[in-house]
Amino acid sequence: MKTLDSLREEYTKAYRAAAGRPRVVVGMGTCGIAAGADKVMDAVKAEAAALGLNVDICFTSCIGSCYKEPTVEIALPGRAAVVYGDVTPEAVPALLAEHLVNQKPYADLVLMQIPGDGEEYPGIPAMDASTYYVKQVRTVTSRLGRINPESIGEYIATGGYEGLEKGLGMDRQAVIDEIKKSGLRGRGGAGFPTGMKWQFVHDAPGDKKYIVCNADEGDPGAFMDRSVLEGDPHSVLEGMMIAGYAIGADEGYIYCRAEYPLAIHRLTKAIGQAEELGLLGDNILDSGFSFRLHIKQGAGAFVCGEETALLASIEGRRGMPRVRPPFPAQKGLWDKPTTINNVETWANVPFIIRRGGDWYAAMGTEKSKGSKVFCLTGKINNTGLVEVPMGITVREIIFDLGGGIREGKKFKAVQTGGPSGGCIPAEFLDLPVDYESLGRVGAIMGSGGMVVMDEGTCMVNMARYFLTFTQSESCGKCTPCREGTKRMLEILERITEGKGVPADLDTLEKLAGVIKNTALCGLGQTCPNPVLSTLRYFRHEYEAHINDKRCPAKVCQPLLVYTINTEKCTGCGACARACPAAAITGAKKEPHSIDPDLCIKCGNCVQKCKFDAVELG
Repeated sequence: MKTLDSLREEYTKAYRAAAGRPRVVVGMGTCGIAAGADKVMDAVKAEAAALGLNVDICFTSCIGSCYKEPTVEIALPGRAAVVYGDVTPEAVPALLAEHLVNQKPYADLVLMQIPGDGEEYPGIPAMDASTYYVKQVRTVTSRLGRINPESIGEYIATGGYEGLEKGLGMDRQAVIDEIKKSGLRGRGGAGFPTGMKWQFVHDAPGDKKYIVCNADEGDPGAFMDRSVLEGDPHSVLEGMMIAGYAIGADEGYIYCRAEYPLAIHRLTKAIGQAEELGLLGDNILDSGFSFRLHIKQGAGAFVCGEETALLASIEGRRGMPRVRPPFPAQKGLWDKPTTINNVETWANVPFIIRRGGDWYAAMGTEKSKGSKVFCLTGKINNTGLVEVPMGITVREIIFDLGGGIREGKKFKAVQTGGPSGGCIPAEFLDLPVDYESLGRVGAIMGSGGMVVMDEGTCMVNMARYFLTFTQSESCGKCTPCREGTKRMLEILERITEGKGVPADLDTLEKLAGVIKNTALCGLGQTCPNPVLSTLRYFRHEYEAHINDKRCPAKVCQPLLVYTINTEKCTGCGACARACPAAAITGAKKEPHSIDPDLCIKCGNCVQKCKFDAVELG
């Protein structure tokens, strides 16, 4: 079996040799494939063959610029690699001809260039200076979009498994102490200190202990863990192995939802590669430490993101939370001491052991160290994946990295922490993003989803949407969550239908308090957050729905009233022809009118009118 030093030398040599050849690299993460990257790849192969180009054609994962997918990277020997965005199969011939044949960047699709590979092109922003990346700190995401995620050789050539090698040469307690020194907190939601969690399992009696990776990412608008698993699977394996050595575990499980087939494929391949090279299995690197990894596919139950429900699912039982204590650190998988962390947490570990806890602790704030990966979704220009230092402000993330709100509309709020998170209004745009600051305004860090809302968002309807999700995902084991969320949802539905009464607001707040204080697990304890935060900051919208029977954002359909502005109406009849309920009448070339009793509020008239004569009230 080759040593890690010999493998590193071999793979680094091959990696550098590949960098010295012309190459075309297509981003083939799930987001890229959904945008048509597979068709772009086919077009690249066909066009390169037609032109007779001697070029390496490779694939990578998502580089984070999801709003620009599909992306293609092209590099010539001695020159910086250039990343192109919004690439279509139709654009491929011109792109390859200009960059590979004429040896000039194709200006129409240029996104950025990657410094360090060679001479830079004038006039093209470097990645670390481009608007989207200038304030990012790429640690966990450093290899995403930069290596072939199915190549263990490229992982090793870029520093992979150095953390494991270093950790195996340390005392077990020293490894835990380094994680404690780093200040790393669990990136799955609650933010519990990672080193402390490891210490509990290390100190727990018993010869058999387990390591578990929670990859059951289920928040709407969240894809941080999926992107890491698809783009850098070995980093997660390495982090779990380091923890296994530190706490005395010889076996681990990755619990990944089955809806992530590409992530599971790449994880499976990574495990096989690591086993083949002796980096996973028996007597790893001649250290005497042995470790095995298994993948357990989840069936998509959101509640299985809760650690005790997840453990039950691995064991083959129904995924339902149990009362704690005992905590998994004392009695976890098959009643053995177990350490559970999420994907992002594990991916941080190799960097911390390799570079030291002090290096990691130098980033972030006093109580929230390091960096955090966020997903930007919703009404924002630059949707995608960003990794930023803890303590950066909401404004910087949304307006500097995210490029602001679509169509020049006003920012209204951002939902952080997934469906059980809170809505942060515009007045807190300069709020630092860390565990403590978010908690003070009624939000949570969660796993890192950020859903941005503009002035056209109804906050009552938004609260209803998120509660609909959590209510349907409740396992039903405890009464507060099972019954309480159902009653809250019924009230919200009445309000959005114009049937609410003033007393509903007090009832919502009372129910939310009871559920938070008595629910069995984190799902129930946090699911009232969207309602409580919107009541706290947008109570006037609830009152408008109840007292005025009006939706200020003009979203809640039962409260909408369609009318025609007679001064703008030309009597063209387009709206009447589009109305399925025959609710619009009027003579030709004369102003028309809408019968409110017949109107079914489908909105066809608004879409068909070219004169903006149909108005919503």
